[in-house]
Amino acid sequence: MIQSMNKKPKIKKADLLNRDDIWNIVSSVLIEYGYSSENKIAKEAFTVLQYYSEMESGGHESLWNWTSDHIEEVGINHYLEELIGVLEKIGANEYVRIEKMYGEEMWRLYVALENNEIDERNFYSVIEKANDEYYKFNEKLRELIETYFVMIHTDLIEVVDD
Repeated sequence: MIQSMNKKPKIKKADLLNRDDIWNIVSSVLIEYGYSSENKIAKEAFTVLQYYSEMESGGHESLWNWTSDHIEEVGINHYLEELIGVLEKIGANEYVRIEKMYGEEMWRLYVALENNEIDERNFYSVIEKANDEYYKFNEKLRELIETYFVMIHTDLIEVVDD
């Protein structure tokens, strides 16, 4: 689908008939971009998609497991600034509150657990609180991300006539 990240992939207008089509195409494109993108919009969109995907598949534990290399590279404060920034941008204020309240502490406990410095109950007691708050909002985040993807999809892909 993508020949070069310097050039937007071309997608036929007929393949973008509804919001689900846009979600699927944008998600596929973002996986190619990843965190390394020089494209600010792509990087923000990837960050929030990765957050949503990991939270839906296994909560904060999954998030830390799958983003730990990136977080170790950029630092937890930078990662949380990026994540919270894009969550604020799309109007996901409930999720901003959760990450501001628990994010640093969960990461610190995750690292300590990985290094066998704490009992896992310490880690899971905080994870459970944060996850419970996240799941209270059901699919609200997906709806906000979907709306965001509809707004930005032409920044990531070139829509061409059939």
